[in-house]
Amino acid sequence: MTDAFVITPPPTVVVPVKGGGSFPVRRIFCVGRNYAEHAREMGHDPEREPPFFFMKPADAVVTGGADVPYPPQTADLHHEVELVAAISKAGADIAVGEALSHVYGYGVGLDLTRRDLQQALRKAGRPWEMGKAFDRSAPIGDIAPVAMTGYPGAARIELRVNGETRQSASTADMTWSIPEIIAELSRFVALAPGDLIFTGTPAGVSALARGDRLEGSVEGVGAVAFRIA
Repeated sequence: MTDAFVITPPPTVVVPVKGGGSFPVRRIFCVGRNYAEHAREMGHDPEREPPFFFMKPADAVVTGGADVPYPPQTADLHHEVELVAAISKAGADIAVGEALSHVYGYGVGLDLTRRDLQQALRKAGRPWEMGKAFDRSAPIGDIAPVAMTGYPGAARIELRVNGETRQSASTADMTWSIPEIIAELSRFVALAPGDLIFTGTPAGVSALARGDRLEGSVEGVGAVAFRIA
């Protein structure tokens, strides 16, 4: 007989799917510095080096255009718009040529970042999860199944704040393509249905203020919009 839970289990985190249904979120992986111009603006060498990854908790997800409160412990909150791949098939040591068969669909997400905290922790040689993996740090729009989008390997990705374009690039500018990201990540962890992969942000990241309205989009995939409360 299975023991009863001693506390109420947390609710399943889900992202709405275009056309109906919900995608349950298991884990969130993020790729760092995957656009050369963004690497330059952050003071790093844009040479093609192996991708690196960090994580956010599943409950960092914000859906439905809900407001995102300005987080504590920062005076320098930054936006990073990203194409998100939603994984539907498990796998480890996935070959690049097989990687896209593991993708259910794509969405548009924001990797919100407490930049001042991230940089201070990095300078001190400490883990910088608290600069990235905080509450409500991963707003995301609806996930569009692959049947609707195809492979968005050369799609326009943009972020507007209060109507002003701050980030604009093509997903073709990624240092590592989505199949390469999936293959590399699967060398370190076994990917599983429900995993989300935020695939990096282009140049143009900058500070946000309370009241700012954000609108992110990826051509042929969809959009995400919300306000910093």
